[in-house]
Amino acid sequence: MDSLTQIVLGAAVGEVAAGRKIGNRAMLWGAIAGTIPDLDVMIGSLFMDEINGLAFHRAITHSIFFAVTFSFLISYYAHWLYSNGHHRKRGYKMTATVFGVLFMVLGSVAVIIISRILGGTVAMIFSAIVTLGLVSYFGARLIKGYLNVDQERIDIGYWSWYKLFFWAIFTHPLLDCFTVYGTQLFAPFSNYRVALNNISVADPSYTFPFLICLIVASFLSRKYDKESENNINRSFQLSWANYKLRSYVNATGIIVSSLYLGWTFYNKSKVNKIMEKTLADQNIPYTRYMTGPTILNNLLWSGTAETESSFYTGQYSFYDKEQKFKLYEIPKNHNLLNYKSDDEVVNTLKWFSNDYYSVMRRKDGLLQINDMRYGTFDGKDVNEDSYIFRFVVDKRENGNYQLQTADGGPKRGSEEEIFSKLFERISGI
Repeated sequence: MDSLTQIVLGAAVGEVAAGRKIGNRAMLWGAIAGTIPDLDVMIGSLFMDEINGLAFHRAITHSIFFAVTFSFLISYYAHWLYSNGHHRKRGYKMTATVFGVLFMVLGSVAVIIISRILGGTVAMIFSAIVTLGLVSYFGARLIKGYLNVDQERIDIGYWSWYKLFFWAIFTHPLLDCFTVYGTQLFAPFSNYRVALNNISVADPSYTFPFLICLIVASFLSRKYDKESENNINRSFQLSWANYKLRSYVNATGIIVSSLYLGWTFYNKSKVNKIMEKTLADQNIPYTRYMTGPTILNNLLWSGTAETESSFYTGQYSFYDKEQKFKLYEIPKNHNLLNYKSDDEVVNTLKWFSNDYYSVMRRKDGLLQINDMRYGTFDGKDVNEDSYIFRFVVDKRENGNYQLQTADGGPKRGSEEEIFSKLFERISGI
């Protein structure tokens, strides 16, 4: 899933694990832990070539093994930091504040860019005003309520920290397993990619309820009023108004998003039946097929069926007048790839696409390998830029292929047009 979703999920899990003991720090550390697995992208870009970086993403850092082992290290650091009171020192608080403000600014820039792509100039200006206001408010709150305030002592046990970090890290790859991209959950013992294909890598309907509840919960106190302990009725009321309400609000976000996730499985079962009926009605002798939702929604689905020599790909929206996929035939053209059995680039791309790949000759003479799990932006085979995941390769003198470019998403400059057509297609044909 996208980074914002993983941050929100990690924060919510952190609140469940330790919110009562350490308050919003649990959300903060949960959010940090929730982003750690995706640091493999940075590692891949800095220390690996493009093809190995592609294989490294959602590998060891997204595994059960990593969640179990790395949590020991980060738990040790957090326990050392708080049990020795280092978190109360001015230097540490200053550093944390700077990074906090920087994080909010980067997040705002990302929101503004996405708004520009999806909604145009007006949406970009509106999001810029809103995010600027939010950054100003939370930045001021961070300085006033954190930097300039003497922090309380935090002394929770090591295993409480471990529980927080393990669940915040582990739920990251667990959620990624529901996407088409897939996750090497059992690395380093297996490179099998778990992919259930029921939710898009970015789905606001899953994320926003989660996010709203999390923000509301962060404003609620976790503490009880000690002076009211002798008054049972008042104590009960304060408990409800403070920690219990905070816990319930956070739980509401988790439950609502989990119910939505369950609903996507229901949608997938319906879509699979429609795909099978479409293939039967058109007498397509398929060997296997797959379906998955298009980006940002769970109403418009992409489907790909494989035959001996071709792929049939298309889209279906729950708002379509007819319950059927409109399929287009795309030849595999695997014969265009004349490669050695140990060719790293070709073998990696075949593995990455789960052998759902087609090959085409580009206008520039190079070969392009298309990941047919995602198909094309509009469900049709129009041109070389129509494929959502596409890889351009060239043959070297030694007979092996070299990856020239790896592209995922719209061609630069065409984002607004692509998403406009996507939303139009969601409304049905």
